[in-house]
Amino acid sequence: MGNSYAGQLKTTRFEEVLHNSIEASLRSNNLVPRPIFSQLYLEAEQQLSSLEGSRADNEEEEEEEEEEEGSESSSPPVSYQVKPPPEGCCTTDGFCQAGKDLRLVSISNEHIEVPSGFLLVGAKSPNLPDHLLVCAVDKRFLPDDNGRNALLGFSGNCVGCGKKGFCYFTEFSNHINLKLTTQPKKQKHLKYYLVRNAQGALTKGSVICWKGAEFRGRQSSTSTCSSTLFQLPESSGLSGSTSSEPLPPANPSAPAGTQQTAAAVDHIPSTAAFSSAVYNGKESPKQQLMKNNLSALTRPSVLGTLTNSGPPKKRHKGWSPESPSSTETWNLQLNPQASNRIKNDGGSLSSLPHSALVGPVSSPMVGSGEPVSVPDNLLKICKAKPVIFKGHGNFPYLCGNINDVIVSPLLYTCYRNSQSLSRAYEQYGASTIQPISEEMQLLLTVYYLVQLAADQVPLIEDLEQIFMRSWRESHLSEIRQYQQAVPQAFPQVPSQITPVTSAQLPWLAGLAASSCNDSVHIIECSYSLAEGLSEMFKLLMEGKLIKTNYVVIICASRNRAIDSCIVITGKYQARVLSESMLSPSDYQKEVNYQLVTGKVETLGSFFSTLCPEGDIDLLLEKFYQENQGHISSSLSASVNKPTAVNGAGTAVCTSYEIERHQIRPFQLAVAQKLLSHICSIADSSTQNLDLGSFEKIDFLICVPPSEVTYQQTLFHLWHSGILLELGLEKEHLTKQRVEQYVMKLDAEAQIKFKIFLQNSMQNPHTLFVLIHDHAHWDLMSAMHSLYPQTELSTGLVDRLLNCREVKEAPNIVTLHVTSFPYALQTQHTHISPYNEIHWPSSYSNGVDLYHENKKYFGLSEFIDSTLSGHSIPLLRYDSSFEAMVMALGKRFPRLHSAVIRTFVLIQHYSAAMMAVCGLSQMKNYTSVETLEITQNLINSSRQCPSGHGLMVVLRIPSIPLAAVAYERLYNVRERLALEDNFEIILGNPNSGITIGKHFVEQLKIWQKIEDVDWRPQTYLELEGLPCILIFSGMDPQGESLPRSLRYCDLRLINSSSLVRTSLEQELGLAAYFVSSEIHTEKAVVNDVLESDPEKLSSTDNEDEEITTEGSTSEKRSPMKRERSCSHDSASSSLSSKASTFCTESSPPQALSNSTEETTNNYERQKQKVDKGAQTTISKHLPPVTEQLDMKQNIKSTQVSITSSSSPPFSSSSSSSAPTHNSFILQTSQCSMTKASKQPPIVFLPKLVYDIITSTDSSGLPKSSSLLPYHSVMWASSFRPLMSKMMTCTEQSLYYRQWTVPKPIHMDYNNRNEGRMDTFHPRRLLLSGPPQIGKTGAYLQFLSILSRMLIRLTEVDVYDEEEININTKEESDQYYHQPGDMWPDLESFKKMPFDYTIHDPKYEDASLICSKLQTRDSEDRSMSRRQEDMYTCRQTTRMRLSKYAAYNTYHHCEQCHQYMGFNPRYQIYESTLHAFAFSYSMLGEEIQLHFIIPKSKEHHFVFSQPGRQLESMRLPLVTDKSEDYIKSPTFTPTTGRHEHGLFNLYHAMDGASHLHVLVVKEYEMAIYKKYWPNHIMLVLPSIFNSAGVGAAHFLIKELSYHNLELERNRQEELGIKPQDIWPFIVISDDSCVMWNAVEVDCSGDRKSDYTWTERNVSLKQILQHIEATPNVTHYALIGMRKWSSKTNSAEIKEPFSCCHVHDFLMLNVDLTQNVQYNQNRFTCDDVDFNLRVHSAGLLICRFNHFNVMKKQIAIGGQRSFHIKSKVSDTPVSISPAQYICAPDSKHTFLAAPAQLLLEKYLQYHSHRFFPLSLKNYSHPVLSVDCYLNLGPQIAVCYVSSRPHSLNISSSGLTFSGLLLYLCDSFVVANFLKKFHFLKGATLCVICQDRNSLRQTVVRLELEDEWQFRLRDEFQTANAKEDRPLFFLTGRHI
Repeated sequence: MGNSYAGQLKTTRFEEVLHNSIEASLRSNNLVPRPIFSQLYLEAEQQLSSLEGSRADNEEEEEEEEEEEGSESSSPPVSYQVKPPPEGCCTTDGFCQAGKDLRLVSISNEHIEVPSGFLLVGAKSPNLPDHLLVCAVDKRFLPDDNGRNALLGFSGNCVGCGKKGFCYFTEFSNHINLKLTTQPKKQKHLKYYLVRNAQGALTKGSVICWKGAEFRGRQSSTSTCSSTLFQLPESSGLSGSTSSEPLPPANPSAPAGTQQTAAAVDHIPSTAAFSSAVYNGKESPKQQLMKNNLSALTRPSVLGTLTNSGPPKKRHKGWSPESPSSTETWNLQLNPQASNRIKNDGGSLSSLPHSALVGPVSSPMVGSGEPVSVPDNLLKICKAKPVIFKGHGNFPYLCGNINDVIVSPLLYTCYRNSQSLSRAYEQYGASTIQPISEEMQLLLTVYYLVQLAADQVPLIEDLEQIFMRSWRESHLSEIRQYQQAVPQAFPQVPSQITPVTSAQLPWLAGLAASSCNDSVHIIECSYSLAEGLSEMFKLLMEGKLIKTNYVVIICASRNRAIDSCIVITGKYQARVLSESMLSPSDYQKEVNYQLVTGKVETLGSFFSTLCPEGDIDLLLEKFYQENQGHISSSLSASVNKPTAVNGAGTAVCTSYEIERHQIRPFQLAVAQKLLSHICSIADSSTQNLDLGSFEKIDFLICVPPSEVTYQQTLFHLWHSGILLELGLEKEHLTKQRVEQYVMKLDAEAQIKFKIFLQNSMQNPHTLFVLIHDHAHWDLMSAMHSLYPQTELSTGLVDRLLNCREVKEAPNIVTLHVTSFPYALQTQHTHISPYNEIHWPSSYSNGVDLYHENKKYFGLSEFIDSTLSGHSIPLLRYDSSFEAMVMALGKRFPRLHSAVIRTFVLIQHYSAAMMAVCGLSQMKNYTSVETLEITQNLINSSRQCPSGHGLMVVLRIPSIPLAAVAYERLYNVRERLALEDNFEIILGNPNSGITIGKHFVEQLKIWQKIEDVDWRPQTYLELEGLPCILIFSGMDPQGESLPRSLRYCDLRLINSSSLVRTSLEQELGLAAYFVSSEIHTEKAVVNDVLESDPEKLSSTDNEDEEITTEGSTSEKRSPMKRERSCSHDSASSSLSSKASTFCTESSPPQALSNSTEETTNNYERQKQKVDKGAQTTISKHLPPVTEQLDMKQNIKSTQVSITSSSSPPFSSSSSSSAPTHNSFILQTSQCSMTKASKQPPIVFLPKLVYDIITSTDSSGLPKSSSLLPYHSVMWASSFRPLMSKMMTCTEQSLYYRQWTVPKPIHMDYNNRNEGRMDTFHPRRLLLSGPPQIGKTGAYLQFLSILSRMLIRLTEVDVYDEEEININTKEESDQYYHQPGDMWPDLESFKKMPFDYTIHDPKYEDASLICSKLQTRDSEDRSMSRRQEDMYTCRQTTRMRLSKYAAYNTYHHCEQCHQYMGFNPRYQIYESTLHAFAFSYSMLGEEIQLHFIIPKSKEHHFVFSQPGRQLESMRLPLVTDKSEDYIKSPTFTPTTGRHEHGLFNLYHAMDGASHLHVLVVKEYEMAIYKKYWPNHIMLVLPSIFNSAGVGAAHFLIKELSYHNLELERNRQEELGIKPQDIWPFIVISDDSCVMWNAVEVDCSGDRKSDYTWTERNVSLKQILQHIEATPNVTHYALIGMRKWSSKTNSAEIKEPFSCCHVHDFLMLNVDLTQNVQYNQNRFTCDDVDFNLRVHSAGLLICRFNHFNVMKKQIAIGGQRSFHIKSKVSDTPVSISPAQYICAPDSKHTFLAAPAQLLLEKYLQYHSHRFFPLSLKNYSHPVLSVDCYLNLGPQIAVCYVSSRPHSLNISSSGLTFSGLLLYLCDSFVVANFLKKFHFLKGATLCVICQDRNSLRQTVVRLELEDEWQFRLRDEFQTANAKEDRPLFFLTGRHI
């Protein structure tokens, strides 16, 4: 069973449990038996009877094999023609032709009459995989218990309709509708006996034991386990060998998934290894040969590979994603070894298929032909269990001592899979391409085995690649042909390579094997494999295969297919392969079992015989007794002394510092990437995340159930300050409060998680971030963790993080954080590839992207260190240790190698400690590497005045073995009196850290901690503590190690069963940051390499810093690998490649302390210091000291050395070497500090070292191509290789295409038939190398996300003081009281109009003179360029109120309907309506278009028959309603479809209102897309390039025309025309909030008042203004612009008669004859205000209301870019180039003429009006228009209209005259009323040159003005763009 080791438990308890289980399953209707072998081990009984008894387990599928013979032979199977059923009969599966139900589930409780002599049996239909059909069959035609004596033929009855006398099974199978595609045979389809259970219900009984058919031994899978259990009593407890081969289903006609007995073997992906973990550092010659030909194949898509039409290939048919049985039966575990083979975390089974195998139930392979007897004592003689890999064809029975062999199906599966490779080419129509032949497969296998070195293990991945390349080579031309041509029905295309025949095969194989020195032995047999196996066993027993690692047995004959198998007989290879078949949990159980049963005691007794001086324990005891008196004082002096010294105030090591929380550039970059992904989710149109609706952040961090990781996360969280920053906690945080935000995924997690979910439901406006740290840790499906034998915590992640509440909550974002994301990147992943964030690389094209003062050392850097020839590698293996382990493995073949390795290593550490303490003879019993570690550990604390030391991590995955190691090392340390020198810590994931009181006190002193009860809770807090940390637990769970880590000893990691994640996370323990200022790429000349042991005595400090000059490489290589003991010349080879365990050469000198040696050594060291002080020592001094004079520096250093050079130890023969030189560098650096400046040294098992350091053809480490994770498997063996050049994103896409989760994986059920909606929209994945700072990055992400949410609720609004305040008249007269709510019409009429512009946006505009002004000549120079205007204007941050206007990014539930996301109104439900009216000024009819959503049609009137748009409804002046705004709002906009503030739902406080967006024709579609529920007014196309003036002009004209239509319409209803509401609102698209000033006049005097400002809704303001008395008498009503600097004087007068801007109510009735200028781009509102005032109309500004304008950086007037018409290249064009002389060769510009004119005048009007520059008392006279002439020129506006209001111009002398497109109202006499300075200038602007001349003549300008030909200009437009023309002249 599994790995059935001899001597396993066989107890009465087992039999009792087994018996009860069988009885329970017999009584149960459920097919799932209770797993009973979880904790029980069964001793195998080596009797043939057990084999016979348990054969029945495999009988279920025996007969199906016949069907496979056809498909596996060269000819295709003959399809079976079913006779058509009689007409009218029933053909439904599960029913007979008479229509009666035969399914067991349906009729199990019915009474069925069974004639005597008949039995009820269950037949299996290929179309009903989950059902048995009940049949009555004469038992004479059924076999007996031994599978014999069944009569030929058939006799049966139908139990449904009762029809009797079926004499042929073919006839019977037709009647019961089996619908077979192959010849019906009773042996294939009659499967089970049916029996009545205790309740009388019919249930499935034992398997019918057919024996006649030949079949290719395979084993049944999980779904047959109930029948397996029935056989248990007979088989004496499953005494089969350790075969792990399952049976394939054999029904090619059945659709995928129909076989409940889903056979693992048929689709174990091709990466299932001989040992998939075991990579050999070398490549086969064949591989290298073929690599060149591996052209870039078009990558077949997964769907393309798996879902082609036609019957599925057999490797796929055992499981279908939809098959319920495959999920049900997956996790049934019958025995401990097989239990987790299902889970498949093991290496060689690492890619077991979906259908689980129940493992080695009985015979190793269900065989055929004569049985082969396995000889007794095979294991004893061979020292290893041979592993037999079944190859092609039939495999014989094994009987006898079958416990001593292991049979595996992996090679068989590889052969099968590689024969289906051509399937990937079916998309090209290449069905005629033949797969690689069986003969060729076997020959290539032999070639591969021949080239393997003695220490290499065969690897299925290598073999698969060989097959694939070979196949592609032989079919390259066909593949290309099919890729290029249209597929047609080609005849069979013969392969270009002459095929190997079965007759040639043995000869060719023997020829290949002849060159390998007996490593591969070929056995040829003529009849069957049985004779070959028997011969092989005979040779093994005779000892003739001692040198042979592989035996290939071939049975080839001309007339049938070949049979073959490969036997691994090499002791090393067989052990590795057999152990690789254990899953991690089996591995643990096996180790526990060996410890519990005392099997390891033989190992201990063997060790004691090794030491010639006697037992090590006796030596230790003797040493302890001899030295008890004084050793403690001498050894602890170094530790105890510094404390005393500290008190005395002398030198203390100052290098100790715990790093505080700080954010590195990398972490900030990653946090920002995370934030941008969150924003992109929110920005997408899917509405999956509404960031605008969240006000704050909350979070929960989930960590694995490791106490250290939990405390570490709490520590990071505490020091990050994030809780205070997010406002989640107040000051004075307590640890209990912090613990609420971190959840350990253990039994208590559910309570904390429930609280988290409740909080998320109760706080919909809080965004909850669920952070799943170390996310690869538990990916077990919750369904599969329900079985009793699994741990309670497994499946917890799935239960909690994948629960419905988390998935559906719109305010929970899940962030998975891991260093090993591969298992979350499968075909069924929940995480979209767009939501993956990978840690950025630090270099791009050689450029350092993020300058950091630390350099990260991860896996790739460690690997690089092994490639550098100038330094000693950081990754090493210990060859003498490996040799010892291998030797002991042969001596103790029954012990697991993990046990052996652990005991050897404990022995090495014990011996090394003894050697360092003076027992020099013990050096021979340890390895050089272990001695190095131990010496440096023990000496480290002595080299620092404060006692800082190094950490050594000893990784022991098995917790019981770790406990054994801890106990042993602890005892040795006590005996050697080293208990105060260094600590030994047992790190168990389930418990905290326990260290001695003495060391706790030291840590408290170093870290300046005063808390009496303080204890270290994380490994990081052990900084500087000299210790051995025994790190246990199957997997690291995210624990970080301190910077004092110097050695990472991974020699005991489970190297036989590795996947990529396991391997990388073990190496991740050593990941490290080093200071990047130190460059040690090239060692200096005196660097000592290990190959020169003589030089090793040059210094005793292994860690001495090596100084390199001029090295700029960022890669750090390790320091010199020197020994701590100066006298250890180590005449044994010190190379890490040393091949012997013990040196036979003379032992090194004992560690003496003779004064002579000490002195010499000290002198040598002193000289070295003197020479190297400049380089070595100065480097270690504090920075301040470095600035001193160098001589003084050296001198002071020597002084301190001398002062500390007195011997620190008392003289004693046994004291450790008095290495005074270890104190020489004391002042500069302690060992810990040096350790923190260089990455740790990592020791690996040789096997793992080879995997890590070998690369494939692309340079990719082979470890990267391992299966990524235990619970996933490859989707296809036909997949491209990964490439070294792949980025993290490409790797992710690779795994997403080529891996699928197993049923035990939590993502297994996340499928949706290929649709994309399997991705969860709010789930992200952050991956980055281990220990790189991901925790800091995601905490920083929370911080900036919180800031962004606050930022989302804030806007930048313009905050500027009003301009030109000093020109206001300071009048004592006030027309209204400060508290007046509305203006009094009569009082208001008396108010003078204030011509001056006060709006700060017009700071750069010309001042308007209202009377003779003696204005200060202040310099209003152009303080800023036009493009700077928006960036320079002053803004302030404001929190959005509940009455704000929003852009398209705001989504809240209340305004979904308003925005058109209501399902009642589909987005496309809007109609386009034309609306035409004539306008005389334009001389043509204007046609506008309205886009009116269905939901807004009630605002309009349509004609009844044709639904033509007639008018927009207007209310009455007298209407009053609280929930209604009377004035339609028009918002002209351009370029701001996303950013315009058009969502007025909240601003209007939900009130009904009519809002119209006025857009240009070319922007109609984009605005409609973003604002589907808004009414659009689309301007005619002629206005596409027009400015805002055109929009205002058309809004006003349309509104007036509509007013007329409404008056006419409502007049018919009896309503007076003057009663129709005449106002409209014209609003900018950047008005965000509105405020009202409340004035309190309750003071004693009338003039006293106080005021407050508050945010109010737009509804309140508009309703207030609409309620103004006599409101229809006002032409324009506006409000102030908000400013934080508003003073009381500005609002003392509540109403002003002045300019209004941005947001105004326009009376279209009163202003009928005043138009906006449709040509204007800028200042059109000022121009219009002046026209309205001159027409004698009232303009009122409510000073108690103000509007806030948001700064929007895009769109609006900035959307006009002036560029050259000739070239598209963007060249900046200065405003001076906007005009030119007519008929010149000037470059024409692509811009409207009016825009060029306005811009030119704004910046260069001084060229036209030189006298006017800064001459504010002599303004330019501007007739009928206001144009901005720049801030340095003042203008005076006059209207030429009769009866207009103009300022008194008497006494004013003008410096210029501007006539802009003047109409017929301007006449000569009008102009003659004004006076001009001599030399004043005139500028006349007209549409064309002709008009220019006519105007000059008509206005008699030549009488007073002098013109020259050269004074004529035009805007720089081409003729077709209708330029404007200017004429300038001088006043005579």
